[in-house]
Amino acid sequence: MTIYFYKVWQPYGCFSNFSLHPIEIEGVYWPTVEHYYQAQKFVGSDDAVIIPLIHAAPTPDEAAALGRCSTRKLRPDWEIVKIDVMRAAVLKKFLTHPEIREVLLVTGDEVLVENSPTDYFWGCGADKTGQNHLGKILMSVREEIRQLLFLTAITNS
Repeated sequence: MTIYFYKVWQPYGCFSNFSLHPIEIEGVYWPTVEHYYQAQKFVGSDDAVIIPLIHAAPTPDEAAALGRCSTRKLRPDWEIVKIDVMRAAVLKKFLTHPEIREVLLVTGDEVLVENSPTDYFWGCGADKTGQNHLGKILMSVREEIRQLLFLTAITNS
């Protein structure tokens, strides 16, 4: 079976990067994964001045809009690091919030798919041919958390 997710108000909406589950990475508190991810596009770039504006954006939609501005210069290694940046943020989110960690774990071995009609990289796109990198990250994070819980159980027994 496949579990599709997309909007935060839909079932499994907590899997969305727009869900209101804050994370702290390297001592900085981010309101959502989307805020963090969009800001990381500009670390070390000529347009790094946008980072505090993304950080302070009142909603993840606004953070995304700021980060997607096509006139800004992205960090030179962005295409190389963007999946790792996303994975680190998603892992932190599910390690930080036990209530959504449980939702993720209860999905068992189901295939997780971001059902974005417009995103063929992070999601499956309108015709379901997208790369679904966010779904793949979630499945990888789910497995890593399972292993951590297993090791913790062994250590504590």
